[in-house]
Amino acid sequence: MPCIVGLITAEPRSRAELRLRKMLDAVTHEEFYSQGTFVDESLGVYVGWTALKGSFSDGMPLRNENSGTCLIFSGEDYSDTAVRQEWQRCPSSSSAPESGYLLNMREKDPEFVVSLNGMFHGLIADRSQNSVTLFNDRYGMHRLYYHVGKDEFCFAGEAKAILAIRPDLREADSRGLGEFVACSCVLENRTIFKDIHVLPGGSIWTFRGTHCNGKRTYFRPSEWEEESALDPEGYYQQLRATVNNVLPRYFSGRQQLGIAMTGGLDTRVILSNHATAPGSLPSYTFSGPIRDSYDVRVGRKIAGILDQPYQTIEVGKEFLNGFGGYAERSIWLTEGTVDVYRASDLYVSSKARQIAPAKIVGTYGSEIVCHAVMFKAVEPIPGLFREEFLKHIRVAGETYTALRKQHPVTFAAFSQSPWYHQGILVLEQSQLTVRSPFMDNEFVRMVYLAPRNNGSSADVRLRLIRDGNPELGRIGSDRGVGGSLLSRGFREFTFKAEYACDYGMPQWAAQINNWFAPLHPDRIFLGRHKFLHYREWYRDALAGYIQETLLDPRTLSRPFLNRTNVEAMVSGHVKGNRNSTTAIHKLLTMELIFRQFFDAQSSESFEPAAPQTTARAV
Repeated sequence: MPCIVGLITAEPRSRAELRLRKMLDAVTHEEFYSQGTFVDESLGVYVGWTALKGSFSDGMPLRNENSGTCLIFSGEDYSDTAVRQEWQRCPSSSSAPESGYLLNMREKDPEFVVSLNGMFHGLIADRSQNSVTLFNDRYGMHRLYYHVGKDEFCFAGEAKAILAIRPDLREADSRGLGEFVACSCVLENRTIFKDIHVLPGGSIWTFRGTHCNGKRTYFRPSEWEEESALDPEGYYQQLRATVNNVLPRYFSGRQQLGIAMTGGLDTRVILSNHATAPGSLPSYTFSGPIRDSYDVRVGRKIAGILDQPYQTIEVGKEFLNGFGGYAERSIWLTEGTVDVYRASDLYVSSKARQIAPAKIVGTYGSEIVCHAVMFKAVEPIPGLFREEFLKHIRVAGETYTALRKQHPVTFAAFSQSPWYHQGILVLEQSQLTVRSPFMDNEFVRMVYLAPRNNGSSADVRLRLIRDGNPELGRIGSDRGVGGSLLSRGFREFTFKAEYACDYGMPQWAAQINNWFAPLHPDRIFLGRHKFLHYREWYRDALAGYIQETLLDPRTLSRPFLNRTNVEAMVSGHVKGNRNSTTAIHKLLTMELIFRQFFDAQSSESFEPAAPQTTARAV
């Protein structure tokens, strides 16, 4: 993921610059990344950065030699300020970095970070104040890791950059690992690495010398929680006005923009309320090898109505043939913040980049507006993990239960999004600029004003669609929402049936299904809603990779695993008479994490080779 990396240290410049180069090499993953460094020996700051070429944050650093100020920014900003508007009107801005106005904002207002709007982190070196300042977005979505050393402060958008210069930190944090196993993410700004932490959202940390002498939080969710709720009609009218005000920000910029089309409501809220010229917005839907899903059917219909180019990106034979490479690279990029099945996100993002280098998504919409909860604490299959490690998994469940007592919008925006969704976002951002209007500051603040205990909150999106574009409003969602009762009932049935045939297949049903395996009875439902079919893939196409990895003596000797039960689980699934899909996800992820980050041979950073793909999206 494009980011900044660096050190604040008093060590000799020659040594510090060599270490900075190691950090930068660890996060330069693609040929289409630009990179650079900035050093101010007098301040003890050594910083590097990567950016997607042509993106908002390409063109760093931003410098004012007269004031002795240097700003390095990673991510995007969607603020609507007078300074930005003045910059955009300036003729010279067309040849300058798109983000050039940020330095002007900072010079006019030292507290300019409060006005920024987007997913970002950055650094300001200010000779006039003899200070270095680190900051990030209020949600913590553009993650920044840090480690406090004896005489230095290390920071990076990816933990591996810190590990590259501090191999002694390659030690697992048991609590973080327990949370990852239970929740598929690490909670409360912890990590899976001992003594490496995550900068909390909304932070401004100031350094003079090698020590931080000021940690401020420029925003707290309580500021929005305490605002009075609106009545239902007043809320809807203000929400619609906010949507119409926010959306143009996300369709601006110099990069060609595409849209990831789904059959759900969130993407359609965007398309219904922002007019785009015919043929100007390439659209695509991710599909599977069995049949066109409802996502594809709906997406194709929407693209036709809006007269936009449309194609599908299939996750099929090519992905499965290269699964090992995508899996290993995905874990390397995300550092234990996603399960291995998310390797498909890396695959489709690399394909999407061939269509457009930036994309707008409906991600976070149902979570913010309807309080959809996307993860929970789950106990693993009994007998898989040893008791001493199970204690950490149970503690994770207790932590999760306490977190769920937050205001539902606070949980969605400030906990679920930066902890659970962040790893998924990293995979996408390693290839693309990703924009979601539903994480806009103005939009999130507006949703806090929703009527309390309003059971019809989910219907707000339907009304936004119908009022924005009645023709799009007449199309039911992939699950039939907005369509007839018969359509909704049928699609809801097929949705649950597909889950039962895949991840949720009970063990007794797996045995029966195996008897008729040559007839593929589960394919009656598979592919109607989902394009990933890991139960079947782990049994068939990926069986060799699963056995080679999970039955390896190195894996089976992990001190937190019960060897005999792991062997039985893998054998049963590959034979087809057991369904252990989710357990295989977790064990495979854990094993790749340990091989890449914690094993002795991992003392030197290495990056799995990028899988080679030749087929284009069709």
